Amino acid sequence: MSGERDKAMGKGNEIAGAAREAVGKATDNEEMEAKGKAQQAKGSAQGAMGNAKDAVDKAADSLKG
Repeated sequence: MSGERDKAMGKGNEIAGAAREAVGKATDNEEMEAKGKAQQAKGSAQGAMGNAKDAVDKAADSLKG
């Protein structure tokens, strides 16, 4: 399915972003913390895109018969 790559990349960004945010909090680095939150949001959006692609593929397959 075409959405699997997007979902995997999204999960990776969510995990990396959470780690970056945690390091930012631990080191009192607001910029790093904000970048971590942004990376998590990017990952969430990528995952949603993957889910949407899968839904489109499934709908197209059902139309084929």
